[in-house]
Amino acid sequence: MKPIWIVDDDESIRWVLEKALARENLATRSFANARDAVAALEHETPQVLVSDIRMPGDSGLDLLQLVKQRHPGLPVIIITAFSDLDSAVAAFQGGAFEYLAKPFDIDKAVELIRRALDESLRESSIESGPADTPEILGQAPAMQEVFRAIGRLSQSNVTVLITGESGTGKELVARALHKHSPRAEQPFIAINTAAIPKDLLESELFGHERGAFTGAQTTRRGRFEQAEGGTLFMDEIGDMPFDLQTRLLRVLSDGHFYRVGGHSPLKANVRVITATHQNLEQRVRDGLFREDLYHRLNVIRLRLPSLRERREDIPILVRHFLVQSARQLGVEAKRMSDSTLGFLQQLELPGNVRQLENLCNWITVMAPGQTVEVKDLPLELTQGQGATPSAAPLVAEGAMPQHHGTVQPLAPPPLASSPEGWLSLLELQAAGMLSSGQQDVMDVLGRQFESALIRTALKYTHGRKNDAAIRLGIGRNTITRKIAELGIDGAKDD
Repeated sequence: MKPIWIVDDDESIRWVLEKALARENLATRSFANARDAVAALEHETPQVLVSDIRMPGDSGLDLLQLVKQRHPGLPVIIITAFSDLDSAVAAFQGGAFEYLAKPFDIDKAVELIRRALDESLRESSIESGPADTPEILGQAPAMQEVFRAIGRLSQSNVTVLITGESGTGKELVARALHKHSPRAEQPFIAINTAAIPKDLLESELFGHERGAFTGAQTTRRGRFEQAEGGTLFMDEIGDMPFDLQTRLLRVLSDGHFYRVGGHSPLKANVRVITATHQNLEQRVRDGLFREDLYHRLNVIRLRLPSLRERREDIPILVRHFLVQSARQLGVEAKRMSDSTLGFLQQLELPGNVRQLENLCNWITVMAPGQTVEVKDLPLELTQGQGATPSAAPLVAEGAMPQHHGTVQPLAPPPLASSPEGWLSLLELQAAGMLSSGQQDVMDVLGRQFESALIRTALKYTHGRKNDAAIRLGIGRNTITRKIAELGIDGAKDD
């Protein structure tokens, strides 16, 4: 492992950091100015760079800019003064990993450098991995089964029915089946049967002749013709209108169809892949789906696991989506701390991979720092809304999960009626976090506990923080510091 570089014109700060890191068996190299550090960068690089922001000659921000140009994955920690808010903002905009405010606690400084070190080592392992990202990511056993099925089906023209919850990646699997098939050089056409009005769906699928209906001024090719020689993917097949199911059955049976208003049969050389999040067997029993069409589609069934069944894949998915989102926006990719990844792994995430991707897009735009902590996540996640934790949250205010495009509020859980009640919830939460392999359980739960107490006290005192401090039995400076650390809004001076 490479050394940690310390760049500061203050000899005492260099000395303190050197000794503290030496106790952690971490090698260091110190520089009194940015110029010497830049010269050293010509021949070697550190694992982590810690730099003061104000020094004679080039500033820490100048050094940060140069480092990010040459070594974008190198974590840089900027040392700044409490009062220098503009510099702190500039440091983050310049891609700093984190900033360290003077005067700093040496133990917290070492902890921060440790976090940056872990991130640096993790980035190194990612960079040394394969350069090409596969179209579908997953290391969990449930996903390996899907990959094996794609491999077995790749050389076949057999009809495939893909099932799974919304957001699990059914279209990605359909595209992978097409990409690895003999039809890969031909078109892949996708249509969501639930997104097209019933009156237009027939024309979308089969096309129409000129004059077939009002507004049909020209002949139009449908999706079956567009996909000729390739693959037609029909998503949400369970929502197809009953009368159109008959026409689809005819195509699957003899390979022929008619355009709307047409009289000459057309031959379809198309592989059909369908997908649904619904229980087709139940829709057959309810008379909403033709049983003969169901058997035609259900030749090979490929079930995609929910994200709850492959929690170990969340870290690699998060890293992929953060890099992808950053590339689209032209910014440096954010990173998630281990505690944040552990927190996400315990959530239910009803929107599955799509919800996780949307979260990463939100983080790229909205998260304040380069390293994302639990407190930086949307409130609907950290306060029990929008996704249900696998273990009961310490503070739950009612959930609002997305369900197939509509928001369905859930009743909040009953309040604990005794100290044993909330202690049981705390134990349950801790057990869920420990079972997921999370390392800093004490810190995460401690922050949640403090945040819950302070928020409640501020509500009780109508935002007056001094009054809240008295009622909580803590000092005024303590509550001010905690409010800033925990990112609590709505506080005001008495």
